[in-house]
Amino acid sequence: MTRTNTTEITNSLVLVAKSANSFDNRYVSKAFRDLGALRRRLTAPALAAVVARTYPVGATKTYLAAVVGEGDVDMEAEEASEPLPEVDAYVHLLVQLYLLDTGALAALDAFNVHVVAQLRAHNRRTLDLIAAKIWFYVARTYELRRDFVSVRPALQTALRTATLRHDDETRAALITLLLRNYLLTHDVEQAANLVGKLEFPEALASNALVARYFYYLARIHAVQLDYSRAHEYVTAAMRKAPQSVQTVGFQQAATKLNVVIELLMGDIPEARTFTADAALERSLAPYLTVTRAVRLGDLQLFEECVAQHAATFQRDATHNLVMRLRQNVIKTGIRIISLSYSKISLRDICIKLQLDSEESTEYIVAKAIRDGVIDATIDVQGFMASKEIVDVYATTQPQAAFDARIKFCNLVHNDMVKAMRYPTSTNRVDLKAHLEASDKESQLLKALQDGDLDDGFF
Repeated sequence: MTRTNTTEITNSLVLVAKSANSFDNRYVSKAFRDLGALRRRLTAPALAAVVARTYPVGATKTYLAAVVGEGDVDMEAEEASEPLPEVDAYVHLLVQLYLLDTGALAALDAFNVHVVAQLRAHNRRTLDLIAAKIWFYVARTYELRRDFVSVRPALQTALRTATLRHDDETRAALITLLLRNYLLTHDVEQAANLVGKLEFPEALASNALVARYFYYLARIHAVQLDYSRAHEYVTAAMRKAPQSVQTVGFQQAATKLNVVIELLMGDIPEARTFTADAALERSLAPYLTVTRAVRLGDLQLFEECVAQHAATFQRDATHNLVMRLRQNVIKTGIRIISLSYSKISLRDICIKLQLDSEESTEYIVAKAIRDGVIDATIDVQGFMASKEIVDVYATTQPQAAFDARIKFCNLVHNDMVKAMRYPTSTNRVDLKAHLEASDKESQLLKALQDGDLDDGFF
């Protein structure tokens, strides 16, 4: 097992070195694709063996060997040359993963200081992808230790450096890490200020980082009551996220936020949203109950659901948004009553909706009328009189819905065009010959059109 792990790590290091020498990030991406499977089989002896083969005798080799433990590996292996900075960073990333998976948070916290110092010592564009991963696990260490404030200066300094060096992947990763840090401490205003003052490299970052960025934007706008933009961002996040087993958790979190935002917008999510697969159906069970309460306008069912699943909503960071749905439940109940009764007293509405008093009922009904939820009037005798139902197709609502769908289709089309990649020609001689042949063919066609073709043309 140790030999297998050592071989896999060595193969990944070869890809990283090839990427550094050829300035092609595809090799690093290939190494990262195998990182998940390799991470599950990481062992201390395998890491110690790789350290012994990769580093020459010195402070770095001694420090890494002490961190991972030597095991039964001969540390007096044949002398190695100084590794490339990219290979060095990748080995440090593997050590980070090993300490994180073994739960050695204290050792990992001390090791992160060493890793950050190693990153700051180099200014190489080929370190961009690996540095982004390393900073993610640095921030993850502080998060597991419930220390959200101490890491912010380091992240901000690294973001400034990455911006000046045009390290787009690292810059995108650091922006998302800062947004997550602010949202975990409910500093929504600081997160909004960060978004307003920085430009996220959407076209240059990976889809996973773009999806996370859109998800955090959706949460920020949802808290700020901008539900339309929040819905656009969370939909884009679900579309941008990689569709794999590793992203199931993100898809569930984004779907939960999307359900709550749609309910806050006054829409009812489709039934297939809750039945896409078994795992998603189980995780969305509380949100399905909330959706039923909003659709039926049942205030008692809504309050029972919130009381029963309060811990789940707190864990999903949607509790405050779900609590806002109480007004939507009441508005739905008023809409149902206005469709069922042409005239009804405010006292009966108060009893049916289980509200506090007739005064609060009058205020809620008046606000629903002003917001256009219902088309009715309140007379001086304390009765709500519904007006004649207007045909919805005589209004501009169908046009607005159709316009929203067209915008969504155009957005998907533009994203797919931006994501297209074309192979670059590596053979300059063939390219030059192709251009000369094309030029000669165009001259021949021109001569045929002008009628001055003779034997001397060739």
